[in-house]
Amino acid sequence: MPVGAISVLIAGLSARTSLRVGAAAGLGAATADGIYAMIAVLGGAAVASLVAPIATPLRWAAAAVLLGLAVLTARSAFRKPGAARAERPATPLRAYTGILALTLLNPATVIYFAALVLGRSGEGGGAWFVIGAFLASASWQLLLAGGGSVIGRFLTGDRGRMITALVSSAVIAVLAVLLL
Repeated sequence: MPVGAISVLIAGLSARTSLRVGAAAGLGAATADGIYAMIAVLGGAAVASLVAPIATPLRWAAAAVLLGLAVLTARSAFRKPGAARAERPATPLRAYTGILALTLLNPATVIYFAALVLGRSGEGGGAWFVIGAFLASASWQLLLAGGGSVIGRFLTGDRGRMITALVSSAVIAVLAVLLL
């Protein structure tokens, strides 16, 4: 399974908040993968050809959002604990919808799934492909959230949280630039 900016974001979010928030974020990414798998099964090559012309602007938008998140994450590393709590706290719903929206900005996923669907032989199996894509993604994202949560337990002090936020921010920024 690939580790990209979304994976790092999920693990970092789980490390800084809670497993519940990280798991919700992971399920947001898995939902996006399931949606893209369904689109690929229903539309196949037609969807891939429609998405291809807007892939570059969507990739730029995703990179811009990721860079913004990297800046916000880095900025949060230097806030005092009391000041950070004054902000709107991360909630599972906010994590789910935010990661879902961000993951949907990646059009390469639907193109990849369309290629897989078109490459399969025989009829049928579309529903199983969608279910399989969702379950594979969900299991991977939940593993990342769990790993982030374990790391977060070891880095519970102010210095540990600062280091986690800065490393997360740097990795997200690098992956956003590589996306371009």
